[in-house]
Amino acid sequence: AVDIPCSAYRSGWSNPRIEWKFQKGSSLVLFYYGGDLTGTGWGVPGASPRVPQDGSQLRVPPEPYRNRVQFSPTSIHFESVTREDSGKYICEVVVGDGSHIAKSEVTLTVQGGFLPSP
Repeated sequence: AVDIPCSAYRSGWSNPRIEWKFQKGSSLVLFYYGGDLTGTGWGVPGASPRVPQDGSQLRVPPEPYRNRVQFSPTSIHFESVTREDSGKYICEVVVGDGSHIAKSEVTLTVQGGFLPSP
């Protein structure tokens, strides 16, 4: 199991919106927005778009993230990780009308396992 903290979050803020983004190379994906898993950019066939308040379309994430990841305002908890989970996790906390944004980043590197010797 792996926990990725959102050190940008402060408990005293009134109604903050938490956004988690995942960056791998030049690709940046918003996958958690205001309490919901999203998945913009994954192009999941048959996924139903959801329209948040800002009008952007969000998609349900692919199966590899479901049932493995739990979110709270302060962290992401992975029950298990794969090499595909390696990358930069960016937490942005938006307060009020968006005039205040706090941000923290954590880079996750998942190394390959070792095969037992015969």
